[in-house]
Amino acid sequence: MLFTPAYAQAAAGAGDTNSMLMSLLPFALIFVIMYFLILRPQQKKVKEHADLVKNVRRGDTIVTQGGLVGKVTKVVDDDQVEFEIADGIRVRQMRQMITGVRAKGEPAKAEVAKDDKKDEKAAS
Repeated sequence: MLFTPAYAQAAAGAGDTNSMLMSLLPFALIFVIMYFLILRPQQKKVKEHADLVKNVRRGDTIVTQGGLVGKVTKVVDDDQVEFEIADGIRVRQMRQMITGVRAKGEPAKAEVAKDDKKDEKAAS
């Protein structure tokens, strides 16, 4: 052999730290790229959906994951809403199954005030 065993061991020990760092660098780079391209946008999307579901109120027109479109008639509790898909047909749905809000409804107090004004005009 051309190299003695002692010389070969010394050469491997000196390059080991640099070699280990260079072998871990691609994995770290892949993780950073995955974070910015996949994880961060997904977390943002989940947060927006949670805000959307939390802010559903009576009078909103919603779309469910099953494709039903209806108008919210009552917010039952933190987990369920009741909405009307046709005249007189009401359905209860879990809030998490709501995928979108098409039209925002008016606040409940404003609707009551408008209904009272319409009744007064009709009585006149």
